[in-house]
Amino acid sequence: MKRKFTIKSSIPSRGKFGKLWQLLQKLACGLCLIFFSWLIFTTITLVFASSRPIDAFFVLGGSISREIYVAQQARQYPQIPILISHGSPDQCLWLIFQREAVSLQQVWLEKCANSTFENFYYGIPILHHWGVHNIRLITSQTHLPRAKWMAQILLGAHGIWVDFEIVQEQGIPGNREYWQKTVLDLTRSLFWAIASQIIQPQCANAIALTDVDMSWQHQGFKCEHQGKLGR
Repeated sequence: MKRKFTIKSSIPSRGKFGKLWQLLQKLACGLCLIFFSWLIFTTITLVFASSRPIDAFFVLGGSISREIYVAQQARQYPQIPILISHGSPDQCLWLIFQREAVSLQQVWLEKCANSTFENFYYGIPILHHWGVHNIRLITSQTHLPRAKWMAQILLGAHGIWVDFEIVQEQGIPGNREYWQKTVLDLTRSLFWAIASQIIQPQCANAIALTDVDMSWQHQGFKCEHQGKLGR
């Protein structure tokens, strides 16, 4: 007499487990639909943003050469706002822009960031508040390609088109590149590109350049020698 064996599916299909499985499938499909819809919308937004004029300069701190460069650009584009993320001491920046004889009204200093990731972490909400769509990001060759990839991921996720301006350096800038750092920053940038759609961190230490205190009590600062600011 032959025995019959029945092979049962390992996928729950009946009762409460089957309903839970179907619910998870629908949830996964819904999330995928939302993600791809957002991706298409963001891509279309970036295409339009790329054809718009530049409406902000974004400087990644690490070298006074970048700040000198953007101050020189401010003479040509006095109406474009400038955001400097954790750059040189405030007084040095004030002296740089004064020396270039440009208005300080359009310059803001974000001083919360302590890494390239945090440059974008704190900088994006400020750029959002300004309503920008096309920015020029200023950094140096030693900061690439990590800064470029992070900018394209994080700013691109918010529909902000990025052009890059690479400033020539003298000496060794503060940004040094290692592959471990690149992998870490790109990984968390991918996660933050999604999370930052909801979470908008605010830097509690951001001021306008016009508010920098240049009185005698605050003269104990030191600028990079290549800035040639006399201190």
